[in-house]
Amino acid sequence: MTETFQFRLLAEDGRARRGEISMPRGTIRTPAFMPVGTAGTVKAMYPDQVRELGADIILGNTYHLMLRPGAERVARLGGLHEFARWPHPILTDSGGFQIMSLAALRKLKESGVTFRSHVDGQVHELSPERSIEIQGLLDSDIQMQLDECIRLPAEREEIERAMELSLRWAERSAAAFGEQPGKAMFGIVQGGDQPDLRIRSAERLSAMNLKGYAVGGLAVGEPQSVMLEMLDVTLPAMPHAKPRYLMGVGTPDDLLESVRRGIDMFDCVMPTRAGRHGLAYTRFGKLNLKNARHAEDSRPLDEQSDCSAARDYSRAYLHHLVKANEILGAMLLTWVNLSYYQFLMQGIRDAIEAGRYDDYVASVKEGWARGEA
Repeated sequence: MTETFQFRLLAEDGRARRGEISMPRGTIRTPAFMPVGTAGTVKAMYPDQVRELGADIILGNTYHLMLRPGAERVARLGGLHEFARWPHPILTDSGGFQIMSLAALRKLKESGVTFRSHVDGQVHELSPERSIEIQGLLDSDIQMQLDECIRLPAEREEIERAMELSLRWAERSAAAFGEQPGKAMFGIVQGGDQPDLRIRSAERLSAMNLKGYAVGGLAVGEPQSVMLEMLDVTLPAMPHAKPRYLMGVGTPDDLLESVRRGIDMFDCVMPTRAGRHGLAYTRFGKLNLKNARHAEDSRPLDEQSDCSAARDYSRAYLHHLVKANEILGAMLLTWVNLSYYQFLMQGIRDAIEAGRYDDYVASVKEGWARGEA
């Protein structure tokens, strides 16, 4: 740990990178997957469990915490780390994704976005400055600029407008953030599925000399091939010595292929959401525990797993819990999924250090293709 924000590259294998981010609250091993704790909690998990699975950092969301319980209240209660009993690093999203996902409830202008709360209908305004202020009240360690994220496909004119607005908001966010030695603010590259806009966004953000950079506006409706194409053209235009964060991604295959191209950090609701809907991620691929074929299957999901939920409970019991809509089913399968994601990330880090990343990817995908024994 350190009193300042530092990123070190420890190994490279092709474009895949193994590194670490050092901050006052802890060290983040990269490539890293950040479990999503939108409202101050990783759903269906205890904080200690999340940590024991190998997570160095979790994510919180400015928009949701602003509405409930309120950033000022969280600050009065000691900040998000104290409030949520997570003393390790926290990254907060700026609320930009909700500008897209709640488009029916908002009005967008140069100064920021005005929207009605989906909780109680109250009107709120979120500007770049207010987003940074809220993230400061939450006391998060890595803060994100406010940006406008749009769904794909979209017209080029609309993509360019949102990208240029996000660049102007990045400058305002950086000015509001100022100098905070133990913390970082990341800029967010936008540009949709337009290679030249992605490069322009990356180059102009790079000139701002921020502590880290994210790629946003992907996995928002486009096929994986387009996402990977955008990473291929964007990452070379981003600073090599700064961490690179792909926002809101993704499936295990997305993680493998994005690391191959040089991404260092990920977050996604997929493993927790899937667990609440009866889906398990394992070394054998994705299993749907709702399926009747599991009803009398006494085998565990993975008898070799270090995760008790995957190793010690039968598929038949998990099927029963899911079909009966029992809370324990969501808890166990979320545990299984986050365990697998962290297992995958540790394997990625080890493979890059050993200089055998391509072999590791091939072996993981072979396991998925082979399926259950």
